[in-house]
Amino acid sequence: MKKRLFMAVVSLVMAMGLVACGSKTPSTETPGASTSESTGETGNTAEGEKTYAVILKTQATDFWVKMWKGVEEEAAKKGVKVDIYSAQSEDDLEGQLAILESCISKGYSGIAIAPLSSVNVLTGIGEATKKGITIVNVDEKFDETELANQGGASVAFVATDNVAVGNKGAQYIVDNAEKGAKVAIIEGKSGNQSSEDRTQGAKEAFENGGMDIISSQAADWDRQKALDIATTLIQQNKDLKGIYCCNDGMALGAMQAVINAGKVGEILIVGTDGDEEAITSVANGQLSATVAQDSAKIGATSLDLLIEACENGTTGQVGTFPEKTPVDSILVTKDNVAEFQK
Repeated sequence: MKKRLFMAVVSLVMAMGLVACGSKTPSTETPGASTSESTGETGNTAEGEKTYAVILKTQATDFWVKMWKGVEEEAAKKGVKVDIYSAQSEDDLEGQLAILESCISKGYSGIAIAPLSSVNVLTGIGEATKKGITIVNVDEKFDETELANQGGASVAFVATDNVAVGNKGAQYIVDNAEKGAKVAIIEGKSGNQSSEDRTQGAKEAFENGGMDIISSQAADWDRQKALDIATTLIQQNKDLKGIYCCNDGMALGAMQAVINAGKVGEILIVGTDGDEEAITSVANGQLSATVAQDSAKIGATSLDLLIEACENGTTGQVGTFPEKTPVDSILVTKDNVAEFQK
């Protein structure tokens, strides 16, 4: 009886595992799970059909969920097999590398990957290149020098122009606050290229606009950390007029600090990404603006370039990095927010 009960439990657990692995809906509850347009197999089929993998950073924000859906929709249009994976969190550097190594072992024709940092997956990229697997770099740029050192290559790099994003967000504050006003920047994670580029663009806009930058510090993409930083800035600078944040989660944290201080309308908060919650906040007269990235288009474009390269048998050249394929961003304010609401 005990043996039969044990075997029944084992069977149930195995069945649950199969259901989880076949999930087609992005969910933060099952990070690292894949979605597939296939019959469940990975790698090239017996008939020589090419298969593709896309590895995203996380599923924790609208930005990545939209990119996931953009890849899915483009795969359906193209009629190709695509498995999509993501890391557990923005800090899961080793976990994302493990996902890449697993994809390499499964024999995909091509892999598009949005690395968590400029270097965390480069040993795997080198291995993939040696095995003739085509790679497309998405969103976060590979470190070119280390990529070459690892013997890795990429056929395309698809991303928003993040310097332009930061410049666009900060320029809104320049245009809507008096010249010489005190402003601040809340950065993402130190060393992250997207954060550094956005910060660079914001600083250029503030400096060219004659603003007084009193602080520029990292909150690690974290909402609570941004709230804490903004709270301190507001307490120490009674005449603070604006904060540009390198993502919407941090902007919403900074906005909460403004609300807590009773200074809504006095301090302009601008975020980045165009997340649903940020769009709602702009519509409600809280966040002043957000710079919306078209992450679905980034995902779709990345897949298109991956398919094209694989069909042409292109794997890139070690030591030569491709030019960026840019996807434009849009400043969302109270004047056009209705266009972005679901």
